[in-house]
Amino acid sequence: MSQNHDPAMLAKAQTLTEALPYLQRYAGKTFVVKYGGHAMGDPELAQDFAEDIVLLKAVGINPVVVHGGGPQIGRMLKALGIESQFVDGLRVTDKQTAEVAEMVLAGAINKELVSWIARAGGKAIGISGKDGGMVIARKVEAKKSPKAVAGEDGDPIVVDLGFVGEPDRIDTTVIDTIVNAGMIPVIAPIGVGPDGETYNINADTMAGAIAAALGASRLFLLTDVPGVLDKDKNLLTDLRPADIARLAEDGTISGGMIPKLETCVHAVEAGCEATVVLDGRVPHAMLLEIFTARGAGTLIRA
Repeated sequence: MSQNHDPAMLAKAQTLTEALPYLQRYAGKTFVVKYGGHAMGDPELAQDFAEDIVLLKAVGINPVVVHGGGPQIGRMLKALGIESQFVDGLRVTDKQTAEVAEMVLAGAINKELVSWIARAGGKAIGISGKDGGMVIARKVEAKKSPKAVAGEDGDPIVVDLGFVGEPDRIDTTVIDTIVNAGMIPVIAPIGVGPDGETYNINADTMAGAIAAALGASRLFLLTDVPGVLDKDKNLLTDLRPADIARLAEDGTISGGMIPKLETCVHAVEAGCEATVVLDGRVPHAMLLEIFTARGAGTLIRA
């Protein structure tokens, strides 16, 4: 028998044996993955993401993908000559904007992701929160900051964001049906109101609500940052809700990271085992997080 062991081949075998306890731990579990940010616009990263999702399914994990698409909606609105107005980072969505958002999210982006997964050898079905009455949404009201505009008493003025919603009730029947048929649900963040009106929903919020409703083992938020960083820019790998409250209070976390972490806290408090904030720009970051002892992002658990 040859003693000529190829170090590269041995390293691959070692990687697989390192992954074994994690494969055993997560077999049959559900992972909800929110896909967004710059990773969505990069074909190489999109291919990596699709391969990761197909690999998860192949090893017995049930991935459920929820995607965003803010920049793509912005580009389409611009191309159509529709002006966008923002209040504290949220797009004011009139009926025309809501129709464009649905077209871009549930149409173009959703089906593109389905085809990436198909190319990687998986079977995905693209749906929105409207399908099967999955997401009944309620209208979101945002308050403009007092600095920007205030009434006579100095209180913030409530601004109507139009057709921007948040999940009120989630019926997972259609997701369960797709998963049980051996396929991967790819969900656009659109919901339906009690009177049939269409609501655009923040993709992080949608993913968090779906992860809680499914009792998912993990919710992954793929972002454009490595995770939650301390004041010296070191990655914080393990956080509890109390830690997050403290970090928000002392200004360590700010801006767009605050609503992301609020989503994580809501999800773990409502039935999701743990959430992970990860850098979607790093190839195969999700696999590094799941299948290695080192991990790759910030884990949040109750």
